[in-house]
Amino acid sequence: MPTKSFHRTDRVSAQLRRELGTLVREAVREHGLPSVSVSDVEVTRDLAHAKVFVTALQAERSKEAVKALKELSRELRFQLGKAMKLRHVPELHFHYDDSVDRGERIDNLLRDNPPGEDTPD
Repeated sequence: MPTKSFHRTDRVSAQLRRELGTLVREAVREHGLPSVSVSDVEVTRDLAHAKVFVTALQAERSKEAVKALKELSRELRFQLGKAMKLRHVPELHFHYDDSVDRGERIDNLLRDNPPGEDTPD
């Protein structure tokens, strides 16, 4: 019998990502925060904690955005509790996801220095 490859934590993470995406978008609008979006959510096995990764439209304002989301985490958690059917809503821990920034930096480096161009003949 095949084992279940899609665990409960994966399902909860996916649902949290969807719900938080909406809630964070509303919080950005309501509180005048820098524009951010939820890129990923990782939930601990016991579902007590959730790492919420966000990307910012303006990377230079990412610290400000993450700080504001941390301050709003209790309110966001309460709203999640109303939106989701979970006995216990995980504590939210916001982190900046710099993978988009790193990808852009690598892309720019490759565009500026195409492979093979700097090799002497």
